[in-house]
Amino acid sequence: MLFIQYPKCSTCQKAKKWLDANNLTYTDRHIVEDNPTYDELKQWYEASGLPLKKFFNTSGMLYKEMQLKDKLKTMSEEEQLRLLATNGMLVKRPLIVDGTTVLTGFKEAEWAEKLPVQE
Repeated sequence: MLFIQYPKCSTCQKAKKWLDANNLTYTDRHIVEDNPTYDELKQWYEASGLPLKKFFNTSGMLYKEMQLKDKLKTMSEEEQLRLLATNGMLVKRPLIVDGTTVLTGFKEAEWAEKLPVQE
C-alpha cells in the first residue's frame, strides 16, 4: 500500500496515525519531493472510479492562485492530469493506492470500509 502525503498537512498526520493504529503496512511517499507522475495519476484515476476533480487539492493555495476552479471546466482530462503531475501541492492528499483501491483525502469511515483493517 502506498501512502502519499505531505508531512506538514494535519489531515495527513491524522491519516498516518489511523494507519498505524490499525496496523496497516504502507510505503510512505512525500508528495512534493516525489510528485506523482502523469502515468501514475492516469492509472490511479482510472482505477479509482472517482471524478478527476477529486484528485485536486481544491483548498490549497496553489489551486486558488492558479484560479483552477474556473480553468478546469475547459481543460481536457489529459490536460488536467498533466497539470497535476507538475506539482504535488495540486494533488489532493493524503492519497492511498492499494491495488485497485484508490482513496483521496482522509475520511475515517471510508478508509475503515475500504482498507484491510484487522479487527
